[in-house]
Amino acid sequence: MILLQANQIARYFGADTLFDNIQMEISTNSRIALVGRNGAGKSTLLKIIAGIDAPDAGTIAKNKTASLGYLAQDTGLASNKTVWDEMLEAFATIINMEKRMRELETIISELLPDAANYESVMKEYDRLQHDFSEQNGYGYENEIRSVLHGFGFNEEFYSKNISTLSGGQKTRLALARMLLQKPDILILDEPTNHLDIETLGWLENYLPSYSGALLIVSHDRYFLDKVVSEVYEISRHKMRYYKGNYSKYLELKAEQLTSEWKAYEKQQTEINKLEDFVARNLVRASTTKRAQSRRKTLDKMERLDRPQGDEKSANFLFGIEKTSGNVVLQVENAAIGYDSRILSEPVSLDIRRQEAIALVGPNGIGKSTFLKSIIGTIPFIKGNAALGTNVQIGYYDQEQANLHGTKTVLAELWDEHPTTPEKDIRSILGSFLFSGDDVEKTIPLLSGGEKARVALAKLSMDKQNFLILDEPTNHLDIDNKEVLENALIDYEGTLLFVSHDRYFINRIATKVVELSESGSKLYLGDYDYYLEKKKEEEELAALLAEQASEKQIQITKPKNDFYQNKEQQKLLRNLKRKITQIEENLTVIDTTIDQLEQSMSDPALVDDHMKLMSLNEELETQRTQQEEFLAEWENLSLELEELEENS
Repeated sequence: MILLQANQIARYFGADTLFDNIQMEISTNSRIALVGRNGAGKSTLLKIIAGIDAPDAGTIAKNKTASLGYLAQDTGLASNKTVWDEMLEAFATIINMEKRMRELETIISELLPDAANYESVMKEYDRLQHDFSEQNGYGYENEIRSVLHGFGFNEEFYSKNISTLSGGQKTRLALARMLLQKPDILILDEPTNHLDIETLGWLENYLPSYSGALLIVSHDRYFLDKVVSEVYEISRHKMRYYKGNYSKYLELKAEQLTSEWKAYEKQQTEINKLEDFVARNLVRASTTKRAQSRRKTLDKMERLDRPQGDEKSANFLFGIEKTSGNVVLQVENAAIGYDSRILSEPVSLDIRRQEAIALVGPNGIGKSTFLKSIIGTIPFIKGNAALGTNVQIGYYDQEQANLHGTKTVLAELWDEHPTTPEKDIRSILGSFLFSGDDVEKTIPLLSGGEKARVALAKLSMDKQNFLILDEPTNHLDIDNKEVLENALIDYEGTLLFVSHDRYFINRIATKVVELSESGSKLYLGDYDYYLEKKKEEEELAALLAEQASEKQIQITKPKNDFYQNKEQQKLLRNLKRKITQIEENLTVIDTTIDQLEQSMSDPALVDDHMKLMSLNEELETQRTQQEEFLAEWENLSLELEELEENS
């Protein structure tokens, strides 16, 4: 059933068109993503569809019985109630129904079966009882607990006044209440802001089973791939529709552009032939009629527009002026936090040149605090950070606190690099999509995405060899995220970054460090590898807990029962497979180390210091990797022994 239709919607700003002739259809159980560049008009269109703003042209037709909920980005829940009381508001109808049922039960207990109103009271009670059950009247409190838990609120938050919570907590509560209200059409503008990775995972598993239709704006590609099945794209003031999730949309869009180019080039070839024939034959008496016929064909032809590819994207690289030593940063058994309050301990980190390490963990665990402790703006509560030789740190602050509020975009860069010619500064800003009068805007007038691009432009000019990035993809649209990813992949320095963008982590990270209250833990792979390892750890912990429980209640089973359990067999196979893979990797590394040592002992290289230095650095890298693989091999071997002993 169609719940809402947008017909020929337009928004103008004076003589400028933001978008026009927008068509959209939302049906029962739709799962729609609205995508496009920052500034394309996505949030504006959502407000028009939600009925908050009126369109300059066109109409919105909504099913009169369909309820609609809209949550703007970064909207916090404003309330003086407790968390629990505010969530109960989502079930006000059910709660009133329950109160009326209790009233009727009292009336029924006092009525005689032959009373005049006995039958009508019983009918009302039966109807209420049916509706109450249908609307989850017996389970709504459990539903509240489930959703609050999904957003990271445990029972100690239930009695807290919402006005005392942080901005991020209020934003999560606003989304939680909206989900509990279950409108038939749920419109969400950047719902993944302020959510940590664990909460994102919960939300993207919750939304596919949502009972109503979803219309979502998000720059989280991982999230969109799991949740949506339709994509509307706003680009160059127009709308296009694609069936499928975000990855399918990219595939279809590329196919569509290829098809449009083929059709355009075919028509251009035909036009050139016709025009050439007309030009050569119009003045000749014998061919004039045929030339006139060709000219009529040309006049009647509906000419295809030249296909337009992606809109202009930023285009930049991060260079380095000086190479650091192999050891970039070492932190051992540190404690991080503030005001003597420890958030995580013990924290250890060993970063080598050209590694790209992602720092993950729940909100509030101290990821940003850790980065600021490394650069020295927040002291470690215990321990310290030791930088290696020639390490130069470039820091990206997610709040852009290092931008000056009174300066123009041009001055923001030029004042820090006064010897660089203005035309070069303007050229760099142009590569970050600041051109013409844009460079004269002052920092406070910029959008979040523009401020992010200024901060990245400053970082690119500094040419530091160790970049520490705190949520670098915040405020960037998907296209510019991809540009940043490509720049960081090509970067020859070392990376340590915090991000909630799992797609970004997968493309960039060579290792993942998880931060928790009990300290840091290293995973030797990208985000998907981290997830796989976490799942294995949880399965192993559950298995060991189950076995410990069985021993406590003295249940005796034959030893070979362990091998009859399929899950246990799977764990054993996985562990053995990984141990074998690591042993193979160690064999390759051993061979490489032998070859490097032989090369370094070659008499022909005695005076070639540059070559010897290069070989020595490669040897250090191989030995470091050897140590890491050995540590991983030992951990896995211990797990395997423990499993086999418990069998």
